[in-house]
Amino acid sequence: MGVVRGCEIPEDLLYNIDNNVWIRKESDGSAIVGLTSYACSLAGQIVSYTPKKVGKPVKKDKSCATVESGKWVGPAKTPVSGEVIAINDAVAAKPGLINDDPYGEGWLVRIKPDDWDGETGDLKTGDDALAAFEAKMDADGFGGC
Repeated sequence: MGVVRGCEIPEDLLYNIDNNVWIRKESDGSAIVGLTSYACSLAGQIVSYTPKKVGKPVKKDKSCATVESGKWVGPAKTPVSGEVIAINDAVAAKPGLINDDPYGEGWLVRIKPDDWDGETGDLKTGDDALAAFEAKMDADGFGGC
């Protein structure tokens, strides 16, 4: 597990650094999308989660869910295009799971990607992701999680 300024950044995930989201391809070809611990730290405690409905198409860099905290309301943008095939009922019941376990139980949506290989080339992983988050935190003036 990588850590940048106290924010956990698992090195086995793919990240869209600008949108502060991660994605992981599952063995069945579907993909799980979630917010990074950095996004959670910036937003504060998440109090509301409104995912796109199952069966809805989503486009790369567009909203797959809306999350709300005491200081922020905004979209969680999917790193790839596809169709929402599952939402996280546990997060719907307790949105704070996003903060408590952003890389595990706090995932946002499961999608069926349209073109995984064609749309993931610009995503970061491993040491590249850690370096990119460090640069982003520097640019944002972020002190730490």
